[in-house]
Amino acid sequence: MIRGLHHAAYRCRDSEETRRFYEDFLGLPLVGTLAISESRTGREADVLHTFYQMDDGSCLAFFEAPREPFEFKQQHDYDLHIALTVDAATLQAMLAKGRAAGIETRGVSDHGFIDSIYFRDPNGYVIELATPKRDFSADPASCRQARASLDAWKAR
Repeated sequence: MIRGLHHAAYRCRDSEETRRFYEDFLGLPLVGTLAISESRTGREADVLHTFYQMDDGSCLAFFEAPREPFEFKQQHDYDLHIALTVDAATLQAMLAKGRAAGIETRGVSDHGFIDSIYFRDPNGYVIELATPKRDFSADPASCRQARASLDAWKAR
């Protein structure tokens, strides 16, 4: 059985620039780095893998691979975003902090079940901070409702 998220990993342009956003701005401590000079298949590599930990122990991780081509672009919310849970006080504090720091900051958006604010990180990824307004669990009724909604979408 899957117990939870250990980490989700993304590419980054610059590990220090990424650290400033995730550790200094968001407050996620840098808890690990892994310098990779050779892949498991013996291929030469020049990669730094960094890990930023959340309160539940899971991490956001990044790969800086300067010799590996990657297209960095401003991601649209619908294409890719990373949503992190915060309490209401933190949501308001981070909204003010983002605006004061000159970081692209949007919100508060009321999505019915969560209130959200949005930032753009130095790599172009959209970071959402979300405050739940109700329980979002996998109880049988919620699962049936979600499946019915998906089926209705596909039938259109």
